[in-house]
Amino acid sequence: YGFINTCLKSLVVEKYGEETWEKLRLQAGVQDSFLTFEVYKDEITMQLVDKACKILGVPADMVLREFGEYFFEFCKRSGYDHMLRTLGGDLYEFIENLDALHSYLSLSYQASFAFVCFFPQEMNAPSFRVEKNEDGSMHLHYYSDRRGLCHIVPGIIGAAALDFFNIEISMEIVNQTEEEERTGKKEHIVFLVTQNPVFSYKERSEFSCSSQYLADSEKQIEKQLNKEDLEKAKNTIRDRGSSICPVKKSHWKTIRGIITLGKGKLLRGFDPVYPKSLWIDTKTFCNGLPFHMVFDKELRVKQAGVSIQKIVPGLQTTGICLDHYFSIVHPEVPFTISCIQKFINSQFVFQTRREMMPESWKQRPMLELRGQMIWMESLQCMLYLCSPLLRTLHELEERQMHIADIAPHDVTRDLILLNQQRLAEMELSNQLERKKEELRILSKHLEEEKKKTEALLYAMLPQHVANQLKEGKRVEAGEFKECTILFSDVVTFTNICAQCEPIQIVLMLNSMYLRFDRLTTVHDVYKVETIGDAYMVVGGVPVPVPTHAERVANFALGMIIAAKGVQNPVSGNPIQIRVGIHTGPVLAGVVGEKMPRYCLFGDTVNIASRMESHGVPSKIHLSSSAYQCLKYKNFEMTERGEIEVKGKGKMHTYFLIRNKTATENEIMGRP
Repeated sequence: YGFINTCLKSLVVEKYGEETWEKLRLQAGVQDSFLTFEVYKDEITMQLVDKACKILGVPADMVLREFGEYFFEFCKRSGYDHMLRTLGGDLYEFIENLDALHSYLSLSYQASFAFVCFFPQEMNAPSFRVEKNEDGSMHLHYYSDRRGLCHIVPGIIGAAALDFFNIEISMEIVNQTEEEERTGKKEHIVFLVTQNPVFSYKERSEFSCSSQYLADSEKQIEKQLNKEDLEKAKNTIRDRGSSICPVKKSHWKTIRGIITLGKGKLLRGFDPVYPKSLWIDTKTFCNGLPFHMVFDKELRVKQAGVSIQKIVPGLQTTGICLDHYFSIVHPEVPFTISCIQKFINSQFVFQTRREMMPESWKQRPMLELRGQMIWMESLQCMLYLCSPLLRTLHELEERQMHIADIAPHDVTRDLILLNQQRLAEMELSNQLERKKEELRILSKHLEEEKKKTEALLYAMLPQHVANQLKEGKRVEAGEFKECTILFSDVVTFTNICAQCEPIQIVLMLNSMYLRFDRLTTVHDVYKVETIGDAYMVVGGVPVPVPTHAERVANFALGMIIAAKGVQNPVSGNPIQIRVGIHTGPVLAGVVGEKMPRYCLFGDTVNIASRMESHGVPSKIHLSSSAYQCLKYKNFEMTERGEIEVKGKGKMHTYFLIRNKTATENEIMGRP
């Protein structure tokens, strides 16, 4: 179920971060989220565990154990806390009833969605069997079709023991086999479970303080208890304490465990009273328990309830073999008395055999019975107390049965009706979860589209300007006292256009501008606009920086190198560009509403344009102000002298040759 994969995701995100989960799921090739009640393939969980081990650099057994501990807490947070706490009064009872819990949840959810099971019942869920040892330890038998998941068990059981029973346990594998004791090959792991009590600091202090009091009053207590009471007390504690802590106690430690301090009252065990003879006749018993069966060691049926006789008429013949009419669905064991006795603490599910059913039942789904086995030692017979395994009214109708066929005291009646409502609620929950997932995906796509839109907007306008426009604010024009502006164009561009197809011009300019655009990112300068073959950038606008001239100079050097990689469609040779640079003050602001542009105004723009138009092919033409900014910045420059500049008269200009300290790779932003 998606619940398992969701838990694994939650563990990774909580302990290792969102980035680790993203990396993990991409390597495993799985989706980002899982629907709680959706069934997913085993391979998804296996892949996630495998990739987690590799990414985190942790052995599989440690990952699985940590997952087991976290899964227990995750189940509690998901609303299963009370259900788990009521399984048993001690760890032995808790483990003993895990299969029963799985069976109930299987019935409730139409599949296994359980605390200890990670896969649907149709896929052969794990099973547990526990045995007490004389020293107080236990042997936990774990059966599963899936190899390598056994290390989850110590994590879950250990967390439950500490949380519910305040005991620390250690679990070690003492046997690991593959057997056919159950139908089909199963991995059979035997854990040795040893337990130690855990005391808080306060409890330890109270115990140490009271030890002296106990020692002083030992003789007084001994006088108050006669031998018979003492023996009964010891036996009671021996029986109760065998599964609590494998520590040998003296008889006085045993007594202390059942004496109420300061009162001296013996807490006696419960002794049931049985009648000398059974006050119920056979007919009443078979009517009152309409779905029970009694069979002997050879599986011969001795008696059966009236309802099961009605459905399976063959049971009316005394002495017929039970396995001729039923097969065992759960636990998956051979139909023998020895196997049934071995798994007697499990809930058994029987299914009728189609070939042995009456003709009227041949077209219906087979009936399943669920209940417990009780071995009657005096009669050497097994009692199967069961009920029809029905989840919904639809299943009841499919088998042409009625509520009246189930005994009034049988809670199966209530369960069918309650589950009908629950299934409707679950379907609504599934629909809501699917809608939530759809909304999450749409939101994610919307966020991606928003990022694309913002990237496009930021390519047209400075980010802070774009943000102000998005917020509906008016963008005021700003004055920049000093910045450096660059213009460039393609030499003989008009002639090239006259001799080429338009598409060739577009491809040439696109190839050149892509190179130039990458350089703006490398040198952190702002691209103002492109008009035809003209390319304009500025340094120190919209964010003022003291190194504006150096940035634009390095960008210009990169342009000259990049242009050599663009082919002239007419001659086939690399294109040539002219570059002009000037430094001075400007006014900058947003112009227009439909196609807003961030424009620069002032004489500095005009002079920079004149530096480009009066430049030399494949040279970087500098004004005197730009030269002064670069004079002491490790750039090699040569004097051009005075030239006549249109609209400006005579101007002293220079050529930028190279950066003395930067390599070509650094200029081009190559690794």
